[in-house]
Amino acid sequence: MSKKVIHVVAAVISDCDNNVLLAKRLKGAHQGGLWEFPGGKVEAGELPRVALSRELREELDIEAAEFAPLIQVHHNYPDKSVFLDVWRVLDFSGIPRGAEGQSIEWVRVDQLRGREFPKANVPIVTAVELPQDYVITRDVGSQCTVDDVLVDIDRNLQRGRRLIQLRLKTMAGDLAGPVITKAFEMCAQVNATLMINSDIAGACSEQFTLQDGLVGLHLTGRALMRSSIRPKGYRWVAASCHDEASLRHAEAIGVDFVTLSSVCSTESHPGARALGWEAFEVLVKGATVPVFALGGVTLNNKTRAISCGAQGIAAIRAYC
Repeated sequence: MSKKVIHVVAAVISDCDNNVLLAKRLKGAHQGGLWEFPGGKVEAGELPRVALSRELREELDIEAAEFAPLIQVHHNYPDKSVFLDVWRVLDFSGIPRGAEGQSIEWVRVDQLRGREFPKANVPIVTAVELPQDYVITRDVGSQCTVDDVLVDIDRNLQRGRRLIQLRLKTMAGDLAGPVITKAFEMCAQVNATLMINSDIAGACSEQFTLQDGLVGLHLTGRALMRSSIRPKGYRWVAASCHDEASLRHAEAIGVDFVTLSSVCSTESHPGARALGWEAFEVLVKGATVPVFALGGVTLNNKTRAISCGAQGIAAIRAYC
């Protein structure tokens, strides 16, 4: 007999200092004593936004005025199944307090992993930690030199972007090594994460993978489907997905986030069939890890991607 699915809304509420509001579940509740993102059950016939506004009013004594979708998570516990519908609160009035006797606390984003959450909340923590921009470097070739790639990285770091994928798919491993070293040093200076494309990961020395929080691995579509477990030694592991099957496999091996492409037609693959925004949104809503929109997207598409439930956008040309 299948378990009833409980629809739960949850809020990610941030302050201007990059702190996130957490609440501690009361001892007698399901998963009591653990920290969570504030929210509660959606009543029959109630819209998620209406339910979240009500829950925040009842639990925290605040009035939420504006929301943006963040992530949706399906999770099975031994005794129940939950569907977590998570939203960022972009604007609210009032001073949060534990109106139902629960403890609340503002916690720095980089300290969230030190708290104990229900298992269903883990993908939410990842989504909170990740930025909305995933910069992918150009490949080195006749129209792009190594220096051009490094200049692109520096420019994006100066603009506050903190998630950079180094591709270099056209470079031999022995040549890629020094470039990886330089890119790593640049990212480390501003505490940004450098994602190494799996095609050049062999040129990445062990010293980088041991730098917790600063080096990640991005699996190509082929590398993803060949992997049966999550690669070890990296802060983040991401993957390139193109359909529902690859999404399910990425989730099964435990990646932290994915890119989903192509959303729109691209100059590099003009004849390839694009997903389109409607199909993209359907796939995103079925995913249980953060998803970046990739393929023909621009900075102007970021709001639309987020409205579809995506983490943000990933791109090459948009960040050049």
